[in-house]
Amino acid sequence: MSVTDFNESRVPEQWALEANRCVEKPVAMKNTRTIRFYEHGEPGDVLRLEIGPIPAPVAGHIVVRVHACGLNPADWALCRGLSSRELPCGIGLDVSGVVTAVGEGVTDVAVGNAVFGPAEFRAYPSAGAADYAALNHWERLPEGLAHVEAAALPMVVETAARYVAWSGLKNGQTVLINGGGTMVGFAAVQMALREGAHVIATAGDTFADRLRAMGVLVASHGEGMVERVRALINQAPDVIVDAAPVNLKAGSVGALPDLVKLAGGDPTRVITIADFEGAAKTGVRMGAENVKAEGGFKLRWDALRAYGQLAADGQFSIPVAQTFALEDWRDALEISLAGRARGKLVLLPGH
Repeated sequence: MSVTDFNESRVPEQWALEANRCVEKPVAMKNTRTIRFYEHGEPGDVLRLEIGPIPAPVAGHIVVRVHACGLNPADWALCRGLSSRELPCGIGLDVSGVVTAVGEGVTDVAVGNAVFGPAEFRAYPSAGAADYAALNHWERLPEGLAHVEAAALPMVVETAARYVAWSGLKNGQTVLINGGGTMVGFAAVQMALREGAHVIATAGDTFADRLRAMGVLVASHGEGMVERVRALINQAPDVIVDAAPVNLKAGSVGALPDLVKLAGGDPTRVITIADFEGAAKTGVRMGAENVKAEGGFKLRWDALRAYGQLAADGQFSIPVAQTFALEDWRDALEISLAGRARGKLVLLPGH
């Protein structure tokens, strides 16, 4: 893998303006390897590994030496134009590492502390898939939680926590989680169990046994799912959370019509995490009503502390399938795009 020369003209002015605010000022003088893109397109075509400056944290941000970076389907969506932010843009939204610099106003962590959280990709031309990354949300790494396991948590925990809350699930209710073998679905299953719910999940062979070991009733997805789920329970679930990825042909609505059937014909019992086009056609909820009720879109980074501690205590987990050196990122990309991840894929920049 060749590393291209860094183009200084592409560095945002704020990096230079904020460099003097950095607690550990030498960090602004170093370089970092980083994976990013300068135009939108297919990830394999537009992404490159290159050399750039280490970000100097703006007020309220920190910079970490990245020990592990989790990859997500959202990374590939960014490459394809999900975000309209100014390019270049980095990938890698899940980070665990050690603080090397803190911005103005940061008082809860110091240089040398181990933390994990989401990489801030909007204010900097790089993200977590780098030797150094900036964060604007973080939690201290609990004792007993390794960096690799911590880097599997942020995006998955935030998304699952938000949708389980939006679903309205209550203690003692029955919930069906479609896509229990996805990482968000796997997290949502564990969260629902902690809420005292009775959980059914659809999943493939990879995680079916692990879900059953948690006390979950499992049905395979695909054609005939409605009949298989009904064979497990004799009434409609109170809540259905659709965590399955969207791989739809034009004009199709995926599993949502079947989920509405399982909900007794009531689409308001169903909330989907990703299939917004299908939701518009079936009346399934997308969370818009929750955003309105909450007075705006609010991410659930507050869930990281509790679930990080639970992970350290062995009471919560997100499966890590494989780890890769930063320079082997294309191997991880190929596995992810082919749908063969079977768990989280994690880059290890320090290795």
